[in-house]
Amino acid sequence: MSQTSFSIEDGKALLQNAFAPWVLAQNLTPETLGKAQATFTLPANEDLALRGGPGAGLICGQAIAAAADTATVIALAGANGRFRNCTTVDLSVNYLRPLPMGDTKITVDIESNGRKLATCRLTIQSHSSQKPAALATATFMYLED
Repeated sequence: MSQTSFSIEDGKALLQNAFAPWVLAQNLTPETLGKAQATFTLPANEDLALRGGPGAGLICGQAIAAAADTATVIALAGANGRFRNCTTVDLSVNYLRPLPMGDTKITVDIESNGRKLATCRLTIQSHSSQKPAALATATFMYLED
């Protein structure tokens, strides 16, 4: 596997070219991409909020899980220097506290990036808080070498 440079602009282009329109509507934005870590911003978006009940206005769990899954794909492309076709094998999200509406920071730590599998650990938190709202682990299988 040859290593090339995969920039923030490449990450944005991959989002536009590879993901479903409803995923793009989240406006997930890569901030940093590296061999071992990547960071993203999930901007405030009322379409991601719960609509009623005691959680009204909080970012819903489904949006958090989708953003985590998407961020991992882009983070792995950054680590590999190119997009490698991959699929989610496992995504586990532990919700620790409510995530209020506002910009959300997602940090992807790449724990293992092998020939066929990659495993990442994610921290999801409000930009205005030092405490994580959710922790996730994601395992992806590469579908090509």
